[in-house]
Amino acid sequence: DSSQMAAGDWVMAIGNPFGFSNTVTVGVVSAVGRTDPQLRPVDGRDLEMIQTDAAINRGNSGGPLLNVRGEVVGINTAIVSDQGGNIGIGFAVPIHLVKEILPGLRNGKVVRGRIGVNVSALPMSEADAKEYGLAKPGGAIVIDVPKGGPAAAAGMKADDLVLAFNGKPITRSDDLISLVTRTAPGTVVPIKVMRAGKELTLSVKIEELDL
Repeated sequence: DSSQMAAGDWVMAIGNPFGFSNTVTVGVVSAVGRTDPQLRPVDGRDLEMIQTDAAINRGNSGGPLLNVRGEVVGINTAIVSDQGGNIGIGFAVPIHLVKEILPGLRNGKVVRGRIGVNVSALPMSEADAKEYGLAKPGGAIVIDVPKGGPAAAAGMKADDLVLAFNGKPITRSDDLISLVTRTAPGTVVPIKVMRAGKELTLSVKIEELDL
């Protein structure tokens, strides 16, 4: 359960760096939930990664990151380096994210959901929060609702502020993106939005994301 990991936990990385098979390196978790534009596999969507100083080099990608009990808590994925080699800043995809897509991988296709909106990639400002009548910044600002999509069919509009998805609060745009993509196509989900100072609940039918 990678959600139980915390900074300071000891971890081991296994991989084949530079062709040296079954190499084991040891370190600690430097941070959890780390996001950065350099780590985005898809524009506009952050992955919350486990950062570690256990040496990860070329050839480690795809290898396991294990806790002290030998349980896999992540999949080694990337490093940040200005030298081409490890400088103690490596990243692993948390295993709880990997477990979500395993059934799809076994069937040969990972299915993701979509609702057909574009949301602001920028964190909400204090000024925006005041404009929407919020005590503090939060939610996902809808900047565009293309015609023909599920959100448009449900009546969502540009400038709506998404506050909750299927009962789960939205504090930033990435929360909404993550929840939508992890929802099975065909599911009808209540989405709470703020529009002109009033809260509305829209029923949106999730469609399959065409990757």
